[in-house]
Amino acid sequence: MKVLIVGAGPAGSTAAYYLAQSGIDVTVLEKTSFPREKVCGDGLTPRAVREIQKLGLPHAVEEGWRRNKGLRLIAGGRTIELPWPEVADFPTYGLIRTRLGFDEELARHAQSTGAVVLERHSVTSALTADDGRVIGARASILDESGRKTGETRDFLADVVLAADGNSTRTAVSLGMHKRDDRPLGVAVRTYFTSPRHEDDWMEGWLELPGKSGKPLPGYGWVFGVGDGTSNVGLGILNSSKEFGKLDYKQVLREWTAGMPSEWGFTPENQVGEIRGAALPMGFNRTPHYSPGLLLLGDAGGMVSPFNGEGISYAMESARFAAEFLIDASSRSASAGWTTHDADTHLSRYADYVRDQWGSHFTLGRLFASLIGKPAVMKLALRTGMPIPVLMRFVVRMLANLTDPSAKGFEDRVIRVLEMLVPATSNTSSPGSLKAAGSDTAVSATTS
Repeated sequence: MKVLIVGAGPAGSTAAYYLAQSGIDVTVLEKTSFPREKVCGDGLTPRAVREIQKLGLPHAVEEGWRRNKGLRLIAGGRTIELPWPEVADFPTYGLIRTRLGFDEELARHAQSTGAVVLERHSVTSALTADDGRVIGARASILDESGRKTGETRDFLADVVLAADGNSTRTAVSLGMHKRDDRPLGVAVRTYFTSPRHEDDWMEGWLELPGKSGKPLPGYGWVFGVGDGTSNVGLGILNSSKEFGKLDYKQVLREWTAGMPSEWGFTPENQVGEIRGAALPMGFNRTPHYSPGLLLLGDAGGMVSPFNGEGISYAMESARFAAEFLIDASSRSASAGWTTHDADTHLSRYADYVRDQWGSHFTLGRLFASLIGKPAVMKLALRTGMPIPVLMRFVVRMLANLTDPSAKGFEDRVIRVLEMLVPATSNTSSPGSLKAAGSDTAVSATTS
C-alpha cells in the first residue's frame, strides 16, 4: 500500500510516523519549509500529551517543552486554579511548546521511521480516477522564498490523507466546503517578553476587561512559553453577535492595555506581529471519508467547540486513520481482497471518529451557542466560579478528560450527558459534492 499525506502538521506527521513504522510506503507533502510558525495558543492539554507519549516523542523541559499544572481561570473578579485531574488514561500535566519547534520535531520523528517528507510542495488539488476515487494529489513546487517556481508534480497513491489544515485545498478541490451548521471560531495571538514566561498554569480569561473596564467579546489566554515570552491571545465564536464585525487584533490590543504594566504586555515588548486563524469546530467539514480520501484534524473540522482545542484531536484522528490503514494493508495480502473491500474497511474510519467524539462535540455545539449570549455567560460565571467542585467538573468536561470505564461521579455524569444527545454526523455533506473531473478536482486522465 502506498499512502500520500498532505500536510506535515500534528495530524500529518503523526499518521506518517505510525504508517512508516509499520512498513507502509508513505510520502508527506508540506507546503512550507521547517521551521515555520502556525497561529496557535501553543498549549497542549493532557489529552494531547497522551498522544505525544504514545508516539514516543521526547519532550524534556531542557529541550523547550514547558510543563504546566493545570488551568487558572479568571472571571468576574475571581481567580481559581484547577490542577489537571487524575484520570487513569491521561498524564497529570500539560505542556507549552511553540508550533515553530513542535511541528518540526514531529516531522523529523516521522522521518526517523522512514517516512518521506517533501517540503515546499504546495498541494493545489486532488487527483481522481474516472470513477471519482481519489488516487493522488497535484502539487506546485515552491522555491526557498515560498514562491511558485512554475513546476508542478503529480503524486499517485492508494490512499490520500488530507491533513492540510483549515484551508485544506485537497478537500476543497473536491467540493468539500465548510458547513454553515457547525461552529466556527477565530483566534488571534502574539508573543510578549514577560516575567510571566515561566508560569506553571495555563491561564484562561473567561471575560475580557478592556482598558476602560468595559467587557470585550470573546475569551482569552496567557500561556508562559518559558523562553522569556508569553503567548497571549483571544478567540471568539460565530455564536457571538460581534463575530465578523470586529477588528480582533484591536480587541487584543485593548485587552492587553488593561493588564498590569509589570506583566510587560505592552507594544514595546511585543515579539512578532499579531496573527490570526480560523478554528473549524465540531466536524465542520464532511464527509470524513470518501473513496480514496480520509480527512484528518482541522481539515475535517476536528476542533472542540468547548475550548478550541485541536492538536489532540488532530493527532488522535491520525492515529485512528493509521490503524485502519495498517489493518487494510495487512488484509490486502489475502486472496480475493479487492479495492472495494479496502474502501469498505476504510469507510469505518468516519464511523469510529464519530463514535469517539460525536456526542462530545454535540454538547460542545450547545455550549458554544450558549456562551455566545452575554447574559447567559454572565449568569453561568456568577454561578460556577465560586464553586470549585463545579469548576473542576467543567474543566474535565471542556478538556474531554474522562475515563469511560471509571465509576466516579464526574465520569458517570459526563457519560449520561453524552448518551442524552445524538452524535454529530460526519459521514455526509450538506451539499452535493462536485463531480470528479470538474474544474477543481483534477482527473487523472487529463493530468
